[in-house]
Amino acid sequence: MKIIIAPDSFKDSLSAADVASAIADGLREVLKDAELVELPMADGGEGTIDAILAAVQGEDRKSRVSGPLGQPVDARWGWLPDSRTAIIEMAEASGLQLVAQAQRNACVSSTRGTGELIRQALDAGARKLILTIGGSATNDGGAGMLQALGARLLDRQGHDLPPGGLALAQLATLDTGTLDPRLAGLEVELAADVDNPLCGPNGASHVFGPQKGASAEHVRQLDAALGHFADCTARLLGKDLRDEPGAGAAGGIGFAAKVFLGARFRPGVDVVAQITHLDARIAGADLVITGEGRFDAQTLRGKTPLGVARVAAARQVPVIVLAGTLGDGYEQLYRHGIQSAFALASGPMTLDEACASTPRLLRERARDIARLLLLGKRLQGLA
Repeated sequence: MKIIIAPDSFKDSLSAADVASAIADGLREVLKDAELVELPMADGGEGTIDAILAAVQGEDRKSRVSGPLGQPVDARWGWLPDSRTAIIEMAEASGLQLVAQAQRNACVSSTRGTGELIRQALDAGARKLILTIGGSATNDGGAGMLQALGARLLDRQGHDLPPGGLALAQLATLDTGTLDPRLAGLEVELAADVDNPLCGPNGASHVFGPQKGASAEHVRQLDAALGHFADCTARLLGKDLRDEPGAGAAGGIGFAAKVFLGARFRPGVDVVAQITHLDARIAGADLVITGEGRFDAQTLRGKTPLGVARVAAARQVPVIVLAGTLGDGYEQLYRHGIQSAFALASGPMTLDEACASTPRLLRERARDIARLLLLGKRLQGLA
């Protein structure tokens, strides 16, 4: 029996590689002769660099840049020298995990550090950029990134706008003539785990602003500010991409990357699946096990289990999901190649207890799945 183990990370708990290892340990307790292939995955959020560098020959680099609130942070990025490709994980420079819960403020957090990483990649001679944009702390429409790359965003007095999405309401002049000229020769692939538009009830501010520290009133103000930014951009360039899929990803950096960097949007899991040769690895498998921290209707927006299931379905290989929790609407995923899903918790526990127990719970649930597989084989023999 050949089983592909292709999970995402469990946020605040385990990396994708550690999740895969724990699942493999549980399966191995029962299925001692099974061929277990551990293939850590990601969908554009945290852990994407690790998933890609684990699959290909590349370099792990680090640069000191501006964090979401302006504090210096040491951000990792990946470098593939043969293809001169940089892999930049936005969460490393502008991620929510870099800001303490009490300090999260979507009104002033900035993507400047992500722009500084892109500049580092240009200095290294990058010809292609894979920009993964999950897990952001920002809602500035990519304004900070653009400023770091040389653009001028000015108010009516001719002053540079301060950091953050709320300041975009004061935007009067957008000067892109000072953007780094090397961007013209850079192919940009935008890897995201959501496809939201920039504005409106399904846009960046309304859907993701609250988890980044925005109150209900701030959400309204931020949405209006992003709309004003889109208006100014449309007047400057003669095109309006605010409703493009992925424009609202990562607080709107998807919008700026599409408009000003010519980025091509792809679901992050598709990018990782291509680089890791997921399809070829699944060929001939009997089962795929994938997973993520929370499995619910939001997974349909392009998260790892959906992407893995689509690849497996094309090969007619069944898929089982292991998740920290099963949320509202998870049953909808049964129409997309997933046969069953299991939550890890075996009884009441706090989030902290669940995170600390994740390795053990993964092993236990994987062991239970292995026992079910053996039972299925026995019943099949009786039929």
